[in-house]
Amino acid sequence: MTVTAPTGRVEIDQFGTTRDGVDVHRAVLTNARGCRVAILSYGGVIQTLEVPDRAGALTNVALGFGSFGPYETDSPYFGAIIGRFANRIRDARFTLDGVEHVLDRNDEYGCVHGGATGFHARVWTMTPTADADGVGVRLELLSPDGDNGFPGNLNVAVDYRLLDAADHLQITYRATTDAATVVNLTGHSYLNLAGEGSGSVLDHLLQVDADAYLPVDDALVPTGEVATVAGTPFDFRTPHRIGERIRTSHAQLVAGRGYDHNFVLRANAEDELRRAARVEEPASGRTLEVWTTEPGIDVYSGNFLDAGLVGTGGRIYRQGDAIALEPEHFTDSPNRPEFPSTVLRPGEEYLSRTEYRFGVDG
Repeated sequence: MTVTAPTGRVEIDQFGTTRDGVDVHRAVLTNARGCRVAILSYGGVIQTLEVPDRAGALTNVALGFGSFGPYETDSPYFGAIIGRFANRIRDARFTLDGVEHVLDRNDEYGCVHGGATGFHARVWTMTPTADADGVGVRLELLSPDGDNGFPGNLNVAVDYRLLDAADHLQITYRATTDAATVVNLTGHSYLNLAGEGSGSVLDHLLQVDADAYLPVDDALVPTGEVATVAGTPFDFRTPHRIGERIRTSHAQLVAGRGYDHNFVLRANAEDELRRAARVEEPASGRTLEVWTTEPGIDVYSGNFLDAGLVGTGGRIYRQGDAIALEPEHFTDSPNRPEFPSTVLRPGEEYLSRTEYRFGVDG
């Protein structure tokens, strides 16, 4: 299936079949500038993301697999939609309106990324979209009441939209429920602006527009403290190499094996996009700005990549070969009333927007 816009196009074909016999499709979005994004109906995965360097050469900057099978068996959430709840919920349980809900415990410390069969492991309904400004796809899913322990029937729609005028990928998350529940959706793309499979991102320059971060305990769950970044390896208010301070003995870097923390973004008007982070790769000149409506962003430096996976380009992935920038509400929010609420009730709409704005330096 091919859908064309005034200048861009969407091409959808079959990419594989799950072990349960369900077909998986891939949509390739191409804008007027030649930028291409491949998105799977399985997990809403961003499989590849091709953007130009300062000379105009296109390269895939998203880690992933060249075939479907590993996404079902081996993927560390490469490029996936994360839900119902991004990151960790301590002890896989929370209480809402006086009722305790016990979740799928897929980690020794609790529930991670919505459980073992979270949104990253579902086949979504995929529909192409196009308008005068760009092309995209809409992904839709019904998460039933009790899904991995979460209450309420949750209807979810995620729109990917690639603009024509600039290499901007817009992602809009929407959800409604018929019973009180908690929702925290994000995307989990592993990015390397030098190119997928090119090696370490530790020389990338990172800037995070946050004055505070959330320290974690040994379970990688926030302690509840909101700590200033000043005077710590977490101070990215001005650009620093990702690897500049990553091997220091700071207790939080030891706990996370690197960066794996929520940063507290500066306040903004409700539902208003503001910049959360910027990354620059000096050799290629590629840049990325992440804009979001979320109160926080999780910065993860690929700490658990262990040379056990072979990527799209046929090379293995090692620790530090990617950076994941995940706009979201804070880890373990259902158990932390002092954090911004993640509760969604009937009659309300969950709405979250993120933009990945790719460009070149200068």
